[in-house]
Amino acid sequence: MSFAHVLVLAGGLSFEREVSLRSGRRVLDALKLAGLDAEQRDADTTLLPLLLATPPDAVLISLHGATGEDGALRGVLELAGVPYVGPDARAARRAWDKPTAKAILRDAGQPTPDWITLPQETFSELGASALMTQIVEEMGLPLMVKPAQGGSGLGAHVVRTAAELPAAMVGCFAYGGTALIERFVTGIDVAVTVLDLGEGPVALPAVEIVPADGVYDYQARYTAGVTTWHAPARLSPEVSERVAALAVEAHKALGLRDLSRVDLIVDAGGDVHFLEANVSPGLTETSLVPMAIEAAGLDVGKVLGDLVQLAIARKN
Repeated sequence: MSFAHVLVLAGGLSFEREVSLRSGRRVLDALKLAGLDAEQRDADTTLLPLLLATPPDAVLISLHGATGEDGALRGVLELAGVPYVGPDARAARRAWDKPTAKAILRDAGQPTPDWITLPQETFSELGASALMTQIVEEMGLPLMVKPAQGGSGLGAHVVRTAAELPAAMVGCFAYGGTALIERFVTGIDVAVTVLDLGEGPVALPAVEIVPADGVYDYQARYTAGVTTWHAPARLSPEVSERVAALAVEAHKALGLRDLSRVDLIVDAGGDVHFLEANVSPGLTETSLVPMAIEAAGLDVGKVLGDLVQLAIARKN
């Protein structure tokens, strides 16, 4: 494995480009420390010719947003015959679309907050004012409004009064053409990294997220001092077991593999609710997956190296 050549893909053209570049740099450093021959490249017009001319032994995707998470790039890697870490194209697509992921989990009997999905065209054609009035009447308050596809908390807004809903919708549509509006569950935000090193998916210690203003948005994720994290999360043993079980169930139900991050919320009664799953989670200095890996007593570089080995073995 020390001679394996790994290509780390980072950057892209999504709103999350800067976060992706930060993730890529940290992944590159971790792989090199683990003894792998690794280089970082962007996903641009030079990528496919490179893959075909001098294919790497494996690819590790650190692209966030559509480029890294909607399955399209993974499909290209499959066409080129290049193994990669993470779920295949179809599974990535299921997780990328939050309403689809929520529907799959609900069909599997797992709890997730009630929701409605509204494309911007529908919102305009049927009358924004009437729709917002009906949403508040039927779903109540508070609500969470966020793009149906996307990450890093971009375009996400908590709506506590009816007067806040119009601005939240506008802010959401600035980052995506479809809004996911779900019932806001007050509780403890936790993120669970699910890791499968070949013997089945296992939940690592949950990370508890405590943003200063109560909302884990883009600023809270990537600005030092704005958010406090606890790894492992401050949960009772019983709730910790439920959190881990739901995360692994989500990983399985969505058909994911290798590594994922499942975002959950624990309400006041100790019940756990699925929010979303991430197939290309951040690996920056303030990201949750490295915190979980370290809380489990593991080394980030060693874990990534083992996942690379699994990816290569899938091809052989």
